[in-house]
Amino acid sequence: MRIFKNLHDRRPLISFTRSGPQLACDLERYRLIRLSYERNFELISLSKEQRYFLWSLPQPAVAFGYMLLVASAITTDWMDADLLTSVLLLSPIPLLLFAEWLIPKRKDWSLDWMDLAEDAFWVLATYLIWLPLYADYYESPISHAFEWLRDASSFPLALQAETVPGLFLAAMIGIFASEFIYYWIHRLQHRTMFFWRMHATHHHITKMSVARADRTHPLEFLGLTLGSAVALAFLGASDDVIALCLVFRVAVAYMNHSNLPMTPGVFGLVFNTPTWHQTHHSLDYEESNSNFGCIVILWDRLFGTFLENHDVEKLGNGTGAPLSIYMQLTLPFRRDETLKSL
Repeated sequence: MRIFKNLHDRRPLISFTRSGPQLACDLERYRLIRLSYERNFELISLSKEQRYFLWSLPQPAVAFGYMLLVASAITTDWMDADLLTSVLLLSPIPLLLFAEWLIPKRKDWSLDWMDLAEDAFWVLATYLIWLPLYADYYESPISHAFEWLRDASSFPLALQAETVPGLFLAAMIGIFASEFIYYWIHRLQHRTMFFWRMHATHHHITKMSVARADRTHPLEFLGLTLGSAVALAFLGASDDVIALCLVFRVAVAYMNHSNLPMTPGVFGLVFNTPTWHQTHHSLDYEESNSNFGCIVILWDRLFGTFLENHDVEKLGNGTGAPLSIYMQLTLPFRRDETLKSL
């Protein structure tokens, strides 16, 4: 019996046909080689703190990178900005799904084919049905009303810019303003049964995955788009600024639902992250009533609803059992007793 070092070096590392002294020499050589490999591995291995820091970088890098790409396309015309925005809005799902398969945070959140099929239904419904129905939210009667209010009050600020730094600043103002409204709407959804019945669909997920950001009941889209419609209309946001807001929001929201070992880092002091959002999706009632921000976590910190938890035990709502698509779609029309028993 012979054990070789590798396929290219056919010299036996250990040969059990050798004599005692020769075998001892082989074993010592094997021990030294193994020790060398272990030392080399230690040189490239990272400490827990280093891994934590490195995993805090992908989310801000992608989110701000998306904004930079769109802003540069707008200001330099190196590519059609509308086409680039559309590509960036659609790219997170396939890229993050592949990353989840490659390096999942938790194996018990890995998706089977039934999970993927159900997620595909919600994604297709979102992009082919729900969003087209609300596609003109910025030109809706609500946005027109706040545009009129803006003009009547002679509001001095207009979110319009022609430079990359200016577009970044205007987009950040729009995001924080929109998130301020969204924060209170979301908090209200968790406080009253009337609004909860439209939001409950999103909380009856038992695994985190990127496409589950689109697990949203069509009636809830009315509330989700309200904050952006009001804030961006009143602040006079240009189409360019809105494009930057969209790519940032989509990138952060999809990553917040992903099953990846990303960490909050400095980004998590101001913006929402997967760690904070997983706490919001916890099966534990108290934990789920925290971290209401979708993109921005700063409002939670300021208004006392932020909860720092790095290890959620279980996801879901109520009994924690997954629901059928039919049940999820009909939740808003169920009796209160039924909602409480699920």
